[in-house]
Amino acid sequence: MFSRKDPRRRGVLVFMLRCFLTLLFCTGLSLANAVAGPLRAAVFDCDVTPAPGSLLVYDPMIRAGELGLRCRGVVLIGKEAPIVLCAVDWIGIANEGFTEFREAIAQAAGTEPQRVALHSLHQHDSPICDYTTERILRETGADPGPFRAEITRPLIQRVADTIRAALPGAVDVTHLGWGEAAVQEVASNRRVFDAAGKFIGQRFTACKDPVLRAAPEGLIDPLIKVLSLWKGDQPVAVLSYFATHPQSYYRTGVANPDFPGIARFLRGQSVPAGLHVHFCGAGGNIGAGKYNDGAPENRTVLAQRLADGMTRAFASTKKETVTAEDAGWDMVPVELPANPALDEEALEMALLAGKGRPDGILGTAMQLAWLRSSHKIEVSCLRLGSTRVLHLPGELFVEYQLAAAARRPDLHVAMAAYGEYGPGYIGTAKSYGEEGYEVKPTSSFVAPESEAILTAAIHQLLGAPPR
Repeated sequence: MFSRKDPRRRGVLVFMLRCFLTLLFCTGLSLANAVAGPLRAAVFDCDVTPAPGSLLVYDPMIRAGELGLRCRGVVLIGKEAPIVLCAVDWIGIANEGFTEFREAIAQAAGTEPQRVALHSLHQHDSPICDYTTERILRETGADPGPFRAEITRPLIQRVADTIRAALPGAVDVTHLGWGEAAVQEVASNRRVFDAAGKFIGQRFTACKDPVLRAAPEGLIDPLIKVLSLWKGDQPVAVLSYFATHPQSYYRTGVANPDFPGIARFLRGQSVPAGLHVHFCGAGGNIGAGKYNDGAPENRTVLAQRLADGMTRAFASTKKETVTAEDAGWDMVPVELPANPALDEEALEMALLAGKGRPDGILGTAMQLAWLRSSHKIEVSCLRLGSTRVLHLPGELFVEYQLAAAARRPDLHVAMAAYGEYGPGYIGTAKSYGEEGYEVKPTSSFVAPESEAILTAAIHQLLGAPPR
């Protein structure tokens, strides 16, 4: 042994202390890993209706409807940076508008923009948010119309403030639930083909043509999928996913969330303990046209049918325990090639001449905005227990949603589309060789090769199918 005066004694004591602290630290880590902490959730609900007199995407706004427009979502707080799932009652959020909105949400939630899933529900009596298109219109001396940032930027700030205020109210999530049910007589494929596979017509979300309405539903995903977060026996949030365009009738000048908003409201009345957040799935080629001729009374009919599907899906919920250990976020960056039919120089000359494409100068500016963007988009996936929720851009065809669910039948797979709205419609490679509104260069700003790119990203996020 060393004497008290021996200088080596101090070195030994320091070494022993370091060993003890290292052991204590490692033990703490082991205990932390062995006993997972709780997953927490904060819900938020914000009015994002612009002021009367503002420009909606198609018409000046006369007034707000009874329900108005909402931005709803949930902040998930676990082991890593928070995850935000957000659905907005606007027609679309694109390019620099999408970037700015996500950054505002991320800053408010204390996370990174890449961990924010921001989706519009695509109602047509609502605003559009695209600051790239606004800038292009101003640069060419054109009126930016509904793209004016002063319409949407204050509403983005309102959302950020609402999220900040919601965070202190985060609660522990003990269980997640999953349920699904078929929605009857709402969705139908908008592209109608005969028995030989020949394109015979376009059945939009409101269709008066008796021949097109009599045609079969076509390829759809009839299932509404409901993911719920629970604290004990009380729901904290209920998230639903269904693929269809949300229009019954529009161009009223009244800002309203159409039939999905009414269905969401009805479910909120039935399950007041949990915030109901609804997402539009891959419904780019899906609408209510078979069951809707545009009569105003059909809005309530479609809402009740959708709400009935939500009710039955929620009633079928099976719950499983969940901790922070069970939550994760994966992201794959993709670059979608531009539609080869789009010519940047020709679009620029058209705008400078004040001509624009046949359906208006605003659409020409949107095409040019996509060409001038980086084309880089993040495809992401929420991992939550046995559930996977994919987040995709644009007006995606339903084939993507059906293929994703079929790839992992061992998991509960849902999809939200209408994220980054810049690409417009995204069809399948095969569809670009066919007729139809959705695959024209005035509607789809991406090339047929986009299918392979997005499919590869989906496969990477979902992982290999079970043997």
